[in-house]
Amino acid sequence: MDRRTRNLFAVVLVIVIAVTGGAAILLSNSSVLDPDGPPETTSVEGVIVAIDGSGLADVRGFTLRRPGGGTLDFRVGELENGNEFPPGHLAEHQATAEPVVVYYRMEGNERFAVRLEDAGA
Repeated sequence: MDRRTRNLFAVVLVIVIAVTGGAAILLSNSSVLDPDGPPETTSVEGVIVAIDGSGLADVRGFTLRRPGGGTLDFRVGELENGNEFPPGHLAEHQATAEPVVVYYRMEGNERFAVRLEDAGA
């Protein structure tokens, strides 16, 4: 391979790498949120330590303990996946200490859960 061909090959290789890297950066999702999660929500994983309600059919809120030990309180309204993960299912997670993922939105100073999932699902 002569010098001119080698230089041309090097320039083409650099252009391909630059275009591929640029496309990867532009098309990537740089957020740490689950890309399948509801838009404009934050997610957190933890263990249910308390449930506010008068039974499985009436869960108004719950407290989640995060892996670092801190707790967060959540209010429960209408969940977008309430048929797949009814709020009453939180009692089973509390009893077994199986972690859950909570997707929530802030409304004022309160966290409102909008989606619940089994952790690792």
